[in-house]
Amino acid sequence: MSCYNRRPLYRYSALCALIVLGGSIAHAGIFHRKNKPLSQKDDALASVTSSQPDKELFDRAMKALKKGKFDIARLDLQTLLNTYPDSEYAMRSKLAIGDTWYKEGGTAAMQQAEEEYKDFITFFPDKPEAAEAQMKVSDIYYKQMEKPDRDPTNATRAEEEYRVMILQYPDSSLIPQAKQRLREVQEVLGDHEFAIGNFYETRMNYAAAIARLQSVVDTFPLYSRMDQTLLDIGDAYEAQARNIQQMKLDPVAKERLFKLYNDRAIHAYDRVILEYPMAPHVDDARDRLEAMRQPIPQPTQQEVAESAAMEQSRAPINLKYKAVLLITARPSTVQAARVGEPSLVDPTQIMAPSVVKEAVADVAWAMKPDGKPAPGIPGGSNDINAIGTLAGNGTQGAAGSATGSGQQPATPGANSLQMNDISGDNDVSGSVIHNNQEQPAPENAVQPPAGTSSNTAPGATSATPAGATPAGQSTPDATSGQPAVWPSAKPDNGGMPTVAPKNSTPLPPVKAAADAPAQINDVTQTGPAENTAVQNTATGKKKKKNPKPKFKGSEESSSKHKRKKGLRKLNPF
Repeated sequence: MSCYNRRPLYRYSALCALIVLGGSIAHAGIFHRKNKPLSQKDDALASVTSSQPDKELFDRAMKALKKGKFDIARLDLQTLLNTYPDSEYAMRSKLAIGDTWYKEGGTAAMQQAEEEYKDFITFFPDKPEAAEAQMKVSDIYYKQMEKPDRDPTNATRAEEEYRVMILQYPDSSLIPQAKQRLREVQEVLGDHEFAIGNFYETRMNYAAAIARLQSVVDTFPLYSRMDQTLLDIGDAYEAQARNIQQMKLDPVAKERLFKLYNDRAIHAYDRVILEYPMAPHVDDARDRLEAMRQPIPQPTQQEVAESAAMEQSRAPINLKYKAVLLITARPSTVQAARVGEPSLVDPTQIMAPSVVKEAVADVAWAMKPDGKPAPGIPGGSNDINAIGTLAGNGTQGAAGSATGSGQQPATPGANSLQMNDISGDNDVSGSVIHNNQEQPAPENAVQPPAGTSSNTAPGATSATPAGATPAGQSTPDATSGQPAVWPSAKPDNGGMPTVAPKNSTPLPPVKAAADAPAQINDVTQTGPAENTAVQNTATGKKKKKNPKPKFKGSEESSSKHKRKKGLRKLNPF
């Protein structure tokens, strides 16, 4: 073999030797690299910086919560609480369980979220997260609020929860947000009460309208339509003053009542100009005062600045927002103020019956002002106080009181009117006004005849039958046992004409009805009754009066007896 042919063989042998030598060197560790440490996934306890199992569960639950997997998040958080009750993540896990229900939404989920947050506040009342839980409870009802013309239950609960948040956690960083939400909730509640008051006023039920509108003024001072509310209150009092002019009262008493209600209306208009000078309806208040020929008050610079700041803080309602309100059930809160302190305590709510009782006390004061403080305005229209209960019960009057001026309040039974509840048929209840004023006997009083009682002298005997009232005497009051007025020839009714029948002679007793005459029939029955059985004296058998006639086959036909036709008539069989 030639040397030329042996060269490829040598090259191949050398290449194999190099490969074998390289493998041996690598195995010997000349080119050996250091092994990598085990990962935390392979060995969680291999490194000091590895996470603990409770933190792993918490992080995994938070990731599931962000992705909307609420069931998985709750399962991991509950596992953490059951397995590691002393973990540092136990408190945050308890709060996060409520967050899973809160973010899931729905009525049932919101109820469950509220229970979780309340439990968290019970277990951790001193922690900073307790304020966060109370804020979430308030937000639950805030998100479920409906429009002002719907059920205000959620809005009322939201107001209560936000007040609890502000009062119990005043140092929390969430207080500014809670106050703004409370202003928005009170804006919705104010719209609800204002709509009801406006409804009553359009139906001319001024007592109910004043009660609702005055509650708005006292409870929601930051309400956006406060100027319109005060205008409606003034209009209601003006309408009552016009109604007084149509009543049949003494001219002096009528003038007192007319001035009383006009002063209350003037006070309402003055408040619009003084407290809300930058409101949209302030010009209407000025026009009403000018029509009544009253001086127009001038607000101070501070009052103008405060009103301007409040009106500028309200967001305007554009056309786009109005379109959104038509398709959503959420109420409008953009008109809520962004400045000012919201009301944290509700005053005593004014009810329509208290306004009616106050009107009765006003009439009694106008008719007999002596001995009773005037429930009007003692020092002018700007000194009017809040509406109270009935002045006759010893409390302050509706629009102020003169009780503090040294006069004693009126008491029932002395110069006052009292309303007593009565009940009638069909469960119908009502009230009746009794005049408990002790009136002295007039000069021309007619004394009752001897042997009768006028209920004026205690212990006197009465010859009048029970339940009857003698002629010319008054019926005694059922509550006090005294007559409402003295029986006099010229009764004094405070200027009101006496309404009584001309003939007061008692009616004769009702006689019993006479016996009805015997019944007379137009047709007299002469023979035995029809279809009655008559006994035959010959045979002893009974036969009917009207026996059934025999069937005549040649003339009649029936379903049982058919009339013969044609040749069948000749057939004898």
